Amino acid sequence: MKFQKTTTLIALALACSVPSWRAKAAADEGVPNPNTAEASSSVDEVALPNASTVSVFASGLNNPRGLKSGPDGFLYVAEGGTGGLNPACVVVPAVGPYTGNVTGARISKIGPHGFRTTVVDNLPSSQTNAESGSLISGVADVAFIGNTLYALLAGAGCSHGVPSVPNGVIRVNANSSWTLIANLSAFQKNHPVLNPEPDDFEPDGTWYSMIAIGGDLYAVEPNHGELDKITPGAGVSRVVDISASQGHIVPTAMAFHDGNFYVGNLNTFPIVQGSSKVLKITPTGQISVFRVGLTTILGLAFDSAGRLYVLENTTGKQFPTPGTGKGVRTDPSGTRTLIASGLFLPTAMTFGPDGALYVSNVGFGPPPNGLGQVLKITIP
Repeated sequence: MKFQKTTTLIALALACSVPSWRAKAAADEGVPNPNTAEASSSVDEVALPNASTVSVFASGLNNPRGLKSGPDGFLYVAEGGTGGLNPACVVVPAVGPYTGNVTGARISKIGPHGFRTTVVDNLPSSQTNAESGSLISGVADVAFIGNTLYALLAGAGCSHGVPSVPNGVIRVNANSSWTLIANLSAFQKNHPVLNPEPDDFEPDGTWYSMIAIGGDLYAVEPNHGELDKITPGAGVSRVVDISASQGHIVPTAMAFHDGNFYVGNLNTFPIVQGSSKVLKITPTGQISVFRVGLTTILGLAFDSAGRLYVLENTTGKQFPTPGTGKGVRTDPSGTRTLIASGLFLPTAMTFGPDGALYVSNVGFGPPPNGLGQVLKITIP
């Protein structure tokens, strides 16, 4: 494996062992300590006085990923799922062959008191080979257009052991069934990016973030490096080929603010502290650099004051490491404030209607399943 190039999203937790996951998740229900000492980054951060309040809002999730507040005020969480046993028909180097399961993932709904119910299950889930940690991917993110829930599939397709279902966008129906509205596996095959990375190439993609703007959906794919537009009933189109100007930077997290897209990147392994950035992308695909000096970005969110919150999966280590994730706020002036640290391989975040940040925690890891959490960060 060429670690300097291998950046497949579901291989984020290569450095983790099963015992370390069990011990961390069991201790204090996995609540991270916001006062945990962190290795210094390339940009100084000011710690919040008295630190943020971090608590476990919900647990029992299977590799939680993207999450959004629904029109009913409940929190909807995409889950990577439980993986599977069916072999892939295409072997992806280093992390392959994948094994898949057409029914291993789900979307959960979490009420105001943290009680979880299933919105829809029997969605595709896949995992890497045992040598790379049997790491799982499934439903990557969720978004609402009006009262209709849509989800982004990342653990499907031939290369992931689920040949009967492609990676794509699905609509969740009122009876908890689902309908594929966009075949993103086919779109990527027919619309290749300019600079794919041969040593780290997923034929079906490793889709990560999705947001809704008006009546359209927008999704980021890290492995190929692209931002695409999905219009229900009208197909898929490309907003920008990020790889064309940025190379293989592994774009992951996305937010929309003040009429523009903001996209953060994971970057390649080994992790170099401060090597990730946030790009500003106009609706016509013009790219500029908005923030630099960040690390392993997997979540972005703006508050009502226009301040950007950045979720860093791992800091101070060369490979993904539990207990080193951070939440950082960047003011328009560029000042950075540490709002939470000691997070356990966090994978996504969103603001709730109560003004708190909600973070998917223990978002990557091997079995046993059910260790995933949603954390609530109350910001003073």
